[in-house]
Amino acid sequence: MSLSLLLPEKAVSALLEGPWPEAPSVHERGSAGLDRICTPEFFDDWVFTGCVPADEIAVVKAPSPSLNPAAIKTNGRTDGAKLRRLYEQGFTVRLGNLQRVVPELHAISREIQVETGYSNYVHAFLTPASSQGLRHHWDQQVAIIAQMSGVKRWQLWKPVVEAPMRHFNESTRVWDEGWRERWVELGPDLEVELLPGQSLIVPRGWVHNPLTPDATEGSCHLTFALRERTPYWLAERLLEELLGRPEFRRVLLPESVIGGGLAGSLHEVRRMLADAFSEKADVEGIANKIRDAARSELEYTT
Repeated sequence: MSLSLLLPEKAVSALLEGPWPEAPSVHERGSAGLDRICTPEFFDDWVFTGCVPADEIAVVKAPSPSLNPAAIKTNGRTDGAKLRRLYEQGFTVRLGNLQRVVPELHAISREIQVETGYSNYVHAFLTPASSQGLRHHWDQQVAIIAQMSGVKRWQLWKPVVEAPMRHFNESTRVWDEGWRERWVELGPDLEVELLPGQSLIVPRGWVHNPLTPDATEGSCHLTFALRERTPYWLAERLLEELLGRPEFRRVLLPESVIGGGLAGSLHEVRRMLADAFSEKADVEGIANKIRDAARSELEYTT
């Protein structure tokens, strides 16, 4: 079971069976399988040889935004020497979507999706000693942070929005700089020093401000982001079933879309939806399709 590479048995059971985590928590991984795959030497070779796809790299140093991607390229390709110089200057290097390019992490990611029905991705963050990359933000999916080397300090605050998801209450869409000022003034609700061999669960919506406190050693961690399924996702899958019905593919005249007939169109479609998903619907057949989609669809994001 791939979740067991990230978390102890009790925490895995909570993710699979409930109760779903509502607050951050730290866990000893127990299994050394992940640590044998993702050694410091592995990342050193992967990053600074220039083997990482350039489109999956972000380089950032707080409080500034990410550097222009051209800063890490030569002739359009990743330049490992440039990345090393930036890292030595205090920039965090983020390697995105390692499940697409590292076979062992691809296998873990796919197995997690089979176990949970959640698509997911794996990012790596390499932060130099006494430095910071990303600042305060929240994510729209639960994250399991696996500390691989060094120490990472996580300052955490309770959510300011409820259950953010794609296109709704993402931090980049609704950000208020006054929040950061208050967080800094009041201090975190929770602060964690994450050590190698430990994992941190950060529920979606929890604000986090990660930094490397050690003045002599950098930090490397993996973020496994699990895209939680929601009732809205189920509704989307149900609507996809309607494409097979000709009545849902017929043309709506402009007058029925922008004219006085719009209200009537809405009433009609609502009735059509009720008929389509009446007690006569093949719910079990639809459920089998949705179950397969949950275990196979890769790019959905909450």
